[in-house]
Amino acid sequence: MSLATDMIDRPGRPPKETLAQAADRLARDFAARADRHDTEGSFVAENYAKLKDAGLVEAGVPAELGGGGADVAGLADMLRRLAHGCGSSALAFAMHSHQVAIPAWRWQNQPAAKAAVEPLLRRIATERIVLMSSGGSDWVGGAGKAERVEGGYRIHATKSFASGAPFGSLIMTTAVADEAEGPTVLHFGLPLTGPGVRVDEVWNAMGMRGTGSQHLVLDGVVVPDDKVALKRPAGQWHPLFQIIGTIAIPLIYSVYLGLAESARDRALELNAARRNPRLAGEMETRLHAARLAHRDMVAVISEMPPSAQSIDRVMRGRALLVEAALATASLAMDLAGGEGFLRKAGLERIFRDVQGARYHPMRADQQQLYTGTLALGGDVSRIF
Repeated sequence: MSLATDMIDRPGRPPKETLAQAADRLARDFAARADRHDTEGSFVAENYAKLKDAGLVEAGVPAELGGGGADVAGLADMLRRLAHGCGSSALAFAMHSHQVAIPAWRWQNQPAAKAAVEPLLRRIATERIVLMSSGGSDWVGGAGKAERVEGGYRIHATKSFASGAPFGSLIMTTAVADEAEGPTVLHFGLPLTGPGVRVDEVWNAMGMRGTGSQHLVLDGVVVPDDKVALKRPAGQWHPLFQIIGTIAIPLIYSVYLGLAESARDRALELNAARRNPRLAGEMETRLHAARLAHRDMVAVISEMPPSAQSIDRVMRGRALLVEAALATASLAMDLAGGEGFLRKAGLERIFRDVQGARYHPMRADQQQLYTGTLALGGDVSRIF
C-alpha cells in the first residue's frame, strides 16, 4: 500500500485520510494520556478503541477482502508514527498488526494457503476483531502442554507477555504435544472469552507499562482437532516460522525506531541541547544507523522469500537497530542534561520504554550464533 492511498472511511476521522495521516493524528491524541498510563501502569484501552474506530485494526487486510490493503512497509510506518505518541500503544498494537500481516502475506503469495487464512482475514475486516500474540513465550520452541483427548487436545499453559490482553478477541498461540513422531508444536487460535481462558494481571514492568502484557492462562481448555491450524516438530525452524520471523520482527522494531526518533526530538527541544552540538551530532548519527537498519529489515519480505537467509538478514538488522536505538535514547538523556531526568520532560519514559528492544527474539547471543553458523555453511535449524 502506498501511504498516499486512501483508506476506508471510518467515523471520527476525515474522509480520504491516509494511513500515515491517521497514525500521526492518533499519535498526537495518545501523547496526552501516555504519562498517565505509564504512572498508573494501566492498559491503553481508550487508545485501542480509537485505533479500531479509525480503521487501523483492519489496515493490513487485503483490500479485496475489505481491509485497508497496507503492506508490511505501510504497517511499519504506521507503527513508527504511533510510537511518537505512546510507545505502549504502538507496541501492543504491533502484536495485532503482525498477526494480520502474516496471513495477509500468505493470502497474497501462497495460493495453497488462501482457503485457510481467508476466513480469519474477512473476520478482521468485518468484525474488526483484535488478535493477540503470546509473545516470546511462543517463539520457535513453543510453550505449554497439549494432552491428547477424544476429538482434540487439552491445553495447559501460561503465556507470558500477552500484550493487549485486556482488549484482545482472539489469541494465536501454541502448545507442545507428545506425539508418536516426537514432541510436536500445535498452532491454534482461541477466543479470550472461552472457557478455560483467563487473564492474570501481573504486568508491572520498568517500561512499556501500558501494554497490558499480562499472563494469559489456558487452564484445561480443549482445542478440537479441526481447530489446529498446523503441527510441526518442536525445537526447530519451520517454513511458517520463517514467514513469521521475517514479517513480525520488522514490525515490532518499528516501534523502537519511533521511540528513538521521539527521544531525539524531545532532547532537541530542551535548552541544554544547544550547548553541545557535538553530542547532538553523535545522537543524529546513531539515529541514522537505526533508520538504515530498519529500512533493510522491512525490505527483506519484498526482496527475498522467507527462508533461513531472510531470518538471518532480519535478525542482523534487529541487532544493529537495538544497538543504535538504545544509544540514541542514551545520548538524548545526556544531551538533555538535568531537564531530561525530570518526568515532566517526557524523555525518561521514552528511555525506559526503548529498553524493551533488548528482549524480543532473537537475542544478541543467539543471533550471532545463527549468523556465524549460516556463514560457515552449518545447520541453523535448531538455533533460535
